[in-house]
Amino acid sequence: MPVNLPTNVLRSFVAIVDSGSMLSAADQVFVTQSALSLQIKRLEDMLQQSLFTRDGRKLTLTPAGTLMLDYARRVLALHDEAVQAVGSGQFAGPIRIGMVQDFAEALLGGVLAHFARLHPESQVFARVAGTAELLSLLARDQLDIAIGYAGAHEEDAILRAPTAWFGKPDLLAREVLPLAVLERPCRFREAAITALDASARPWRIAVETPNLSTLRAAVEAGLGVTARTALFLPDEVPLPPGVLPSMPPVTTIIRAGERADVATLRLRDLSRDVMAQLQPAL
Repeated sequence: MPVNLPTNVLRSFVAIVDSGSMLSAADQVFVTQSALSLQIKRLEDMLQQSLFTRDGRKLTLTPAGTLMLDYARRVLALHDEAVQAVGSGQFAGPIRIGMVQDFAEALLGGVLAHFARLHPESQVFARVAGTAELLSLLARDQLDIAIGYAGAHEEDAILRAPTAWFGKPDLLAREVLPLAVLERPCRFREAAITALDASARPWRIAVETPNLSTLRAAVEAGLGVTARTALFLPDEVPLPPGVLPSMPPVTTIIRAGERADVATLRLRDLSRDVMAQLQPAL
């Protein structure tokens, strides 16, 4: 009987080579390092060849591994082409999308649900993080699409939104203004602090959290003021302009990886359409 090489194992093998380590590859193919090691052992057992030489954590392809890498790439390319052609554009994934917390609800409930209806066999991996982390993952080919915030003059910006202050008006009378902020790195945190320092307004960090929902709860409870776009509290009116220093606007960016396929570009375009619908709120 011929040996059948599973495509998911071949993808893991290629991911290890492309990313340069088991740790990075595990993040890329969304399995644990131990599961990834078992996959490679299984592949070596099936081929009855060692594919890597191991020196501590360093992995180097053997001659058999170098030969197998070329075949693995060709097999995966042909497999994906066949799925795309025979499935009339259906996509079996996986596809990896990352977004900042502000857009998670709209995108998870709208874009990804619609994409899943278009591609019912697809696997979608969603990651919520800060823009800097998302762009780093995109550059390392650990995400296919990244959606986040950028400066006011980004060339590929799709939306432009003012930055406003949110919080209880009575906090403005405090001698030292209490702030509620997300952990670093955060564009809004730095903009708020820079603006307050430039205006010589005393401030202190009253609440610091990695989670946007916790930040929202802190602001609604009157623990501090914060700087965000109107998406932060869409049912609340921002603090009156001029009471606290103004801040520069932000833009929204949607970027796809360099090796984006048809399905990735389709998901990017769906995301752009949903973001455009958020424009009135911004």
